[in-house]
Amino acid sequence: MKLTPSKLNTFSMLKLPSAYLCGVRVKYLDNEKCEVTVKHRWINQNPFKSMFWAVQGMAAELSTGALMIGKIQASGKRISMLVTSNNATFTKKATGRIVFTCNDGHLIDEALQKAIETGEGQTVWMKSVGVNGDNVEVSTFNFEWSVKVKQ
Repeated sequence: MKLTPSKLNTFSMLKLPSAYLCGVRVKYLDNEKCEVTVKHRWINQNPFKSMFWAVQGMAAELSTGALMIGKIQASGKRISMLVTSNNATFTKKATGRIVFTCNDGHLIDEALQKAIETGEGQTVWMKSVGVNGDNVEVSTFNFEWSVKVKQ
């Protein structure tokens, strides 16, 4: 079954309801890139009238995780995935529609290959950058994903 934005959004509605209710949606997904959008609204704002940092984090994590899910699915192996570390930088108030883009699909291939060959857990750092409607960067998130073949 091919992974699509529509299928990921349905998954989000069923398994990640807080992200879905806050408006986090996958808009584009291919082998190397994922775009996730979220619009600043009443339900996801902070007291300073911008998007709450955790909502930005949900969208950013989904942009990296969707790539990871797709690559694991394509491998045909049973592989577990987990975020083991993350950090973020905020450079501008997040208002309007924010698009988080991760272009790190190529980084996953090597980690998965090593995990499959060695049976050892592997880690990979992936970056997601959020920009507003004026294409101005509002935040950058980095996630360390751990992958390990299930026994």
